[in-house]
Amino acid sequence: MKKEFKEAIEDSPIIAAIKDDEGLKKCLTSESRVIFILYGDICNIPDIVETVKSSGKIAMVHIDLIAGLSSKEIAVDFIQKYTRADGIITTKPALIKRAKELGLYTILRLFVIDSMAYSNIEHQLRTAKPDLIEVLPALMPKVLAKVCKLSTVPVIAGGLVSDKEDVMALLQAGVVSISSTNEKIWFL
Repeated sequence: MKKEFKEAIEDSPIIAAIKDDEGLKKCLTSESRVIFILYGDICNIPDIVETVKSSGKIAMVHIDLIAGLSSKEIAVDFIQKYTRADGIITTKPALIKRAKELGLYTILRLFVIDSMAYSNIEHQLRTAKPDLIEVLPALMPKVLAKVCKLSTVPVIAGGLVSDKEDVMALLQAGVVSISSTNEKIWFL
């Protein structure tokens, strides 16, 4: 993982995750150095990324959520060629591999909904080799503490975080950052 990205994640325990244009405007005034872009389509994603980048923030595109892109490696090529995104977020290990080949930062998003999903984490890490993983839902500090111990890369927690108490419990569990679409969390 490149030094700038690692420092931005470590220095910014809260990552603003945006899901609409209103969130885009608000995130620019937050202290979050890293922005997760969770919306857009092939026509407007270059502009959304440019807005984030022009404010001096790191733009991570959740490629699975961009309308008009397929789940094939060519979608990563599109993001790399037609936007200035710093990296991608995805649930697909093959897209992580392609993004790494293109020099993009990578975050593998994992949904830990049961023991089978939990036991599959090590395999996913070995296969995809992402820079970071994001575990959802976040409100499982005990489980996240175990994930942090077994993970070979830093862990981000996301989903359902609603207050400072949640944030503190997650940081104590060992996650490096918390991603949230909840604007109140961005300004803690």
